[in-house]
This record gives sequence, C-alpha cells and structure tokens, in this order.
Amino acid sequence: MPIYGDPLSKSADLKNLLQAALDSKPDEIALLCGSRVWTWRELQGDVDTLAERLAEKGFHKGERFASLMPNRGEMLIFFLSCMKLGLVAVPLNYRYTSPEIDRALEVSGAVALCVGEERRENIQSSKSVGRLSKGILIFDATLENAWHFERLVGSGWQTVGFHSLSIEDCAFLFFTSGSTGEPKGVTHSQFSFGSVVASFAAALKLSHNDVVLPGASIAHVGSLSTAMAALSVGAMVVIPQSFDGREMLSVLRSHRPTVLVMIPAAFISMERDFDARREDFSSLRLCVTGGDKFPLNLATEFTCKTGLMIQETYGLTEAPDCLFNPSNSADKAGSVGKVSPGYIACLRDGEGREVLPNTDGNLWLSGAPMMTGYWANSRVTQTVLEKGWFDTGDIMRVDSEGYFWFRGRKKQIIVRDGSNLSPQEIEEAVMAHPAVDLAGAVGVHSDVHGENVWAFITLKSGAPEPSVEDVINCARRRIGYKAPEVIKILDDMPLNSTGKIDRVTLKKLAEKQLSIDRKK
Repeated sequence: MPIYGDPLSKSADLKNLLQAALDSKPDEIALLCGSRVWTWRELQGDVDTLAERLAEKGFHKGERFASLMPNRGEMLIFFLSCMKLGLVAVPLNYRYTSPEIDRALEVSGAVALCVGEERRENIQSSKSVGRLSKGILIFDATLENAWHFERLVGSGWQTVGFHSLSIEDCAFLFFTSGSTGEPKGVTHSQFSFGSVVASFAAALKLSHNDVVLPGASIAHVGSLSTAMAALSVGAMVVIPQSFDGREMLSVLRSHRPTVLVMIPAAFISMERDFDARREDFSSLRLCVTGGDKFPLNLATEFTCKTGLMIQETYGLTEAPDCLFNPSNSADKAGSVGKVSPGYIACLRDGEGREVLPNTDGNLWLSGAPMMTGYWANSRVTQTVLEKGWFDTGDIMRVDSEGYFWFRGRKKQIIVRDGSNLSPQEIEEAVMAHPAVDLAGAVGVHSDVHGENVWAFITLKSGAPEPSVEDVINCARRRIGYKAPEVIKILDDMPLNSTGKIDRVTLKKLAEKQLSIDRKK
C-alpha cells in the first residue's frame, strides 16, 4: 500500500511569499546576514524594486536567469524577484568551474547571469558568459558593461504591477548529477516548488516565532526550501556567510536561532570545535540534517554534547524534503523519517511489485511537490517517471509505524558533504591526464564527509608513472572540488560482464585498503 504524508491545504504563493508577515509585522526583522538587516517591509521593497528594474530592462516571463553568488541575503532577494516577474531562476553551485558554468548556461538557455565579485576570473574565462543576450548582473563589485545589483535595488521603491502568472509556469531550474554522468536540469513550477515550501514548513512545524538558520548554500535546493519555508510563515531567517564550525557557532551565539538545518559535515565541525559549549545550542528546538546519512555514533556524540537529537530529512532535487524524522525517541534515531506532507511513497522490488513492511525495496515517490521534469530532456524524464511516480533509485525499508530507513543506493552517485558527484564525470577528468588509460571512481565511507572520492587508474603502455599529486591536480583543474582525494594505481582495471568498470569490486578494494591502514 502507498504511504501518504499529511495533506497540504495549499501551495505557498512564491510571488507573494512574504505576505503573511507584511500583514502582521511589517517593521519587524525578516532577514539577517552579517551586518545587513532587512525588515519585512524593506525586504519586500527590495524584491519589488529589483523585479521592476529587470522588467524595465526587457526581461520577460519564462526567460532563464542564472545566478552564481556567494551566500548572502541578496540571493533571496534575487530569487524572489524572479518569482515576482515570472523568470526562471537557475541557481548554480558556487564551486562550479568555468566549463561547468558554460555547460549550465548553454543547457538552460539562460539570457543573463547574476554573479559575485569572487567569480570574476571564471566569468572572464567563460566561453558562454559573453554571449548572454541580456548580459551580467554583478553583485558587490563593478564590471564594465554589467548592471550593478546594489544600484538597481537601491534605485527607489515603487508600487508596481506585474503580469499574472500560472501555477504551472516554471519557477526554478536546478542542476543535479545523474548516473549518466552529466548534470540534468531539474524543473519546478510555481506550484511544485510552492508545495515544497509548504510541505517543509508543515513538517518542521514552523511558526512566526521561529528564527531559522539554513546552514548551507541557499543555491542548493535544501537550504533554499528551508529559507523560503521560514519566510512563508513569517519566521526570521539568518543567512550565514560561510559554513565552518566557528562561523556557525558565532551565528548561534549572536542570533539564537530555534531551527538549524545543516549537512552532516557542518554539524560535526561545529560540535567538535573546542569552543563549543552546551549553552551555545540552548535556543534550538530542532537540529535537522540532510544530504547524506548521519552516522549514528556521531549523532549520539552530538546529543551528549548538546542535549539535542539530530533529526534527519531525506530528499532529492526532484523531490526535496520528501521524508522527515519528527521523533525524539532513541528507537527512531537513524531513521530518515516519515512521508512529508503532500508526498506519497511506496517501496517496490525489481519487478515493480510493492514490498511488505520491514523488507528492502526501491523508493518511489509521487505528490504535489515533485519536479515537473528534466529541462529539455523528455527521454530521461520518461525513464524515471511512471504514471506520475518517480523512481529515486534508492533502497529503503519502512517499519510498521511508517518510518523509513535508508539501506543504500542503486545509483552509483558519490555523496560528499551533501553534494552529488558523478563517478563518470570524475573518471573523465582523471583520464584527461596523458599517462592515464582507464579510471574508476567510487565513494568510500567517511564519518565527516559522508563519502570521500577514490579513483583507481591504470596507465597507458610505456607511459612514465605520474605522481598521485599530479593526477589529482589534473582532475582538480577540470572539475574543482569534485576531484578525488585518493588515487590508486592498478595493473588491470576490473570489468564486469558487459565490459564496464566494476565499481563494486573497486569499492571493496578501497574498503580493504582502509582496513589495512587502520591496523597500522
């Protein structure tokens, strides 16, 4: 039987997301980031002004507007302005290299890019940025032939009117890694992402009294949905400028959030900081983690230090925050939770038949918050959607109380610090080294990062053996943070019966090597 989350009464209205607080407390604080503070009235004024200025510059409903910005409150202003105007926001991972930026711009058909000063070198070396039909919106800097974010927003408030939007209009295009090796563009409509926002607000039981801290980049769907869920109910949002333990502790002490949502590595870094004290966490009512499984031993360590339980959420870009663990009971620790409001879940075997409780099965999802499809890729959309059901490729088990337990991935995606990394993309970058013949990339368990990236290589006949550092640096120049941390040279690459690289065998080799290293 399918398992239903609580029904959603309505989807959040993305183009009027701040309305509840504007009606009840317009001059109270809505958003904090560093020394910047916005009241609800000021935040709405900046959103409306930017939307008006973009309309004056010829932006039209449905056009894709990409962003490559540092984690700042202005990112939310940009996204909300896009929602107001009916533009499709395309948030790019701030760690993207120039080739990745180019591909994302080309695939999305973006007409413009909002970018921060720190990425000046990348955009100047980009092949695509200079061809954007409506140019560059630069943040916190000046750039020749670019519009300046601060000048547009500061150009004065007006009472503006905008064209009506349909709930089916595309709102966001997020890039995510897939098992084919190239990032796919995941699309969400005004309705589907509004449902994501409403679902997460309901799952976390957010209220106007909360202070919410999204502890990762709001260019990522998880933190963006957290921030927008908070704003939708009139809760204050605090945006951190970085995510190291010391910075997060400083935010905890100065702004006293009630809800903290972070990836596992950030929780571990913060909790293990030698300055961290139990009272630093005393304002929190919820500590939520997602992006990867949180090791149970580290969750126990966190509870002993802070007195708080880690509550897990599970989601994909295609189905954000679809499971959430609301329990503070020790016997549910480690579960990724129950079905979130608006979603429907079921577990199926390899033949598509539903499995019994306490039996492993492949997780399928349906519901209002689901993606609308993959951008300009109907073929791939059809392979993962079946009569409105989405095949996650992840293996789960559900108990008699409706709690799901993560069991493993059918997909061979490597998950490091909450980011999905494609083995094929890593392998191609490693094989760009002139001495490398074949490469196989796998994720190896790490208590801190979720998984570390290992690459096994074979060398071309007659090629001199390169140093490990040389191979890693070659990959890093192409794919940046996705490059492997460990390189192992093999005489022969293990292949499966179809001639493909046998990553299962490679993973076993890596785990065996780790076991040997621990005994030394």
